[in-house]
Amino acid sequence: MQKISFKTLMEILLVSTKLGLTSFGGPVAHLGYFHEEYVRRRKWMDEKSYADLVALCQFLPGPASSQVGMGIGIMRGGVIGGILAFIGFTMPSVIALILFALVLHGLDIGDAGWIHGLKIVAVAVVAHAILGMAQKLTPDLQRKAIALAALTITLLWQTAFTQVGVIILAGVIGFLLYKEYAADTSDSFSFPLSRRFGAICLALFFGLLAALPILREVTSLNWVAMFDSFYRGGALVFGGGHVVLPLLEREFVPTGWLNAEQFLAGYGAAQAVPGPLFTFAAYIGAVINGWQGGLLATFAVFLPAFLLILGALPFWDMLRHNPKIQGALMGVNAAVVGILIAAFYTPIWTSSILAPIDFAFAAILFSMLVYWKLSPWVVVLTGAIGGALLSSIL
Repeated sequence: MQKISFKTLMEILLVSTKLGLTSFGGPVAHLGYFHEEYVRRRKWMDEKSYADLVALCQFLPGPASSQVGMGIGIMRGGVIGGILAFIGFTMPSVIALILFALVLHGLDIGDAGWIHGLKIVAVAVVAHAILGMAQKLTPDLQRKAIALAALTITLLWQTAFTQVGVIILAGVIGFLLYKEYAADTSDSFSFPLSRRFGAICLALFFGLLAALPILREVTSLNWVAMFDSFYRGGALVFGGGHVVLPLLEREFVPTGWLNAEQFLAGYGAAQAVPGPLFTFAAYIGAVINGWQGGLLATFAVFLPAFLLILGALPFWDMLRHNPKIQGALMGVNAAVVGILIAAFYTPIWTSSILAPIDFAFAAILFSMLVYWKLSPWVVVLTGAIGGALLSSIL
């Protein structure tokens, strides 16, 4: 088994925490921040390996951007690295939302100018990531056509399962087009996860999904009912954090765990903090049962994502280096580019670029990131200050 140094683990924690404090804008923006930090700056993995991991996480249920972060942590530092990457990326927003639930309830920050500035930062970051991935993953006309088709379909038919269907179809087309293509072999990752361990994690994922509702009925304990609701929410959601919010609303508002006003206040706060939208569960848990409920909800809603990525990675690393699978992955990666462009348009562009001055500010932030090569945290800080100034002037 590969020995992982304490220095490597601390590096994973520190880098993921920095991302957890600065990654605003939702799941697609997070993928942009990850690409900038892990691929461009630190070169922890190559472009194709990152694209393959994104494709896998887009296919799995759960929070795709969080699973990508977990996967990078696992590849870098094994299971402990994956846990630290999750803690670093998730805990800042969990702490913020628990505090909001306990102390700041009723404070309206959703319309603040600095929040709008951070949304414009997300436009610049995602545009940069998409340009880089498109150059690598859609070099020929066939893959450009796959990306265009994926973009069109996901924009016109916005359902929970459209994305998965597009990825499957692109995989079939890629296999047919490129089955004889000898692709460059990307870096192979050796991480201490056996296929047996992966199979155990997958079995645990499905076992909990089946057993928790039964345990809920048998015990009638509140914390078991909470755990079951949050676990099921994390396990059965395709399409990321925006999809889990209505599901959690159906689980907790009609049953009286919290009222509609409390839910909407937390929704606004979740939009305003960095990190994954799934941490909205921490707010609900804290409203129901204090900070302990917030931590329980966070663990329960992210546990399915962690079990799935731990279960899938040992098999995925084997499959993606199989020559028969590489053609399919070429098609899938092209489709992912199209899906990201569609998500770049809505919700990122449509909720951020509302006036000509917003577009001009986005162009400045993009230039700071791409041409002047300033650190992402500098761009984030500039966006927040600029958004606050613009709101006070206009």
